[in-house]
Amino acid sequence: MEARAHSEHPEALRLWLRLLTCTQIVEKQVRTRLRERFGITLPRFDLMAQLERAPEGLKMNELSRRMMVTGGNVTGITDQLVAEGLVDRQDVEGDRRAWRVRLTPKGRKLFHEMAAQHEQWIVEAFASLNDKDLATLHRLLGKVKDTAREHGPAVV
Repeated sequence: MEARAHSEHPEALRLWLRLLTCTQIVEKQVRTRLRERFGITLPRFDLMAQLERAPEGLKMNELSRRMMVTGGNVTGITDQLVAEGLVDRQDVEGDRRAWRVRLTPKGRKLFHEMAAQHEQWIVEAFASLNDKDLATLHRLLGKVKDTAREHGPAVV
């Protein structure tokens, strides 16, 4: 992706393409490692991460909103995780059409193993940066995020 940008392009565009390239490389590595090490996809990991943050569980529409995917996608992923005993569905009192999804003890245990490994992979991806570099990059990207929020309709 970065190869599209040349020196005559604005530095901001070249930086944007560099960020996209880095994101794609790291994400591909994480996807591959999750699949090889745990036999799980990144979307399934992401769904479990959302449930880890909500021990009481989440309704399907809440999961869909948090993951920024369609309800159909969440349903398909949830069906797989239920079949593997990693999450369970519960009726939502007062709403016969809704389900609340939560991690099972087996799912929570597996998620903790995966999350620890995921964290290590991300740390490795940034290993070439020292603590000061990391803090500076984090601060600068925070400024970009704030500006994007101010100028765009999308919620980041």
